[in-house]
Amino acid sequence: MSVLAIVGEILVFIGTFFYFLSALGLIRMPDVYNRMQTSTKSATLGSLGVIVGTGIWAVGKGYSPAWIVQTIAVAGFLLLTNPISAHALIRAAYKRGIPLWHGSVVDKYAEHLASKAQAENTEGEAPEEVSE
Repeated sequence: MSVLAIVGEILVFIGTFFYFLSALGLIRMPDVYNRMQTSTKSATLGSLGVIVGTGIWAVGKGYSPAWIVQTIAVAGFLLLTNPISAHALIRAAYKRGIPLWHGSVVDKYAEHLASKAQAENTEGEAPEEVSE
């Protein structure tokens, strides 16, 4: 067995471990926002490990070196799209009104929306005239 095949298998096992953590995060986290955050990060790392590991393992087994190029391209696409799609889903859930977990301490997005609304309200008001 070649060194590349062993490295590829190790990366696949590491990716599988991150998939396990992703599933565990879906079960253990209290609300949709925490679940999305934990599952997105660990599923992205798991996918990267499995995909790149498969490419390296294939080259170690004697397949074409194009495997590495193809798997790195797919891994790069996943690395760019997974966080963006998770952000869009979380934002849609927030705008839909899905509540945060009752133990959540800070809601920065609500603070941002409140300050934005306050700025719009003060911007629309006419300035007071100063009388002498």
